[in-house]
Amino acid sequence: MAIRFIKISVVYFVIGVLLGLYMSMAHDYVLKGVHVHVNLLGWTSFALAGFVYHLFPSTSNNMYAKLHFWSANIGLPLMMIALTVLVLKGAEEATVFTAIGGVLVVFSVIILAINVFKNVRSTN
Repeated sequence: MAIRFIKISVVYFVIGVLLGLYMSMAHDYVLKGVHVHVNLLGWTSFALAGFVYHLFPSTSNNMYAKLHFWSANIGLPLMMIALTVLVLKGAEEATVFTAIGGVLVVFSVIILAINVFKNVRSTN
């Protein structure tokens, strides 16, 4: 699970940086919320989760890790695509998908926290 999270975090990093570059070149910062969430949740939190899963193998191969990975990787793109549609098109219908994606992301964070509290132990 560690390698999956680290590799997908790099994908989000590339997306976030490219979006930031586009916004800077176009002098159009309407998607800054998408940019920030992709970088913070996709790049930073996924990379950190990958490091946790690598450093503490007991957290890596269980139901919590799988739930965390899939709910985060369904929720974040859903939330970001819907937020982009909402911001650019004003399509209020996208709000529900932004919310569903957000709930999945929050669920994934809670699952990660449960996994860490249940399975991370001191070696001393």
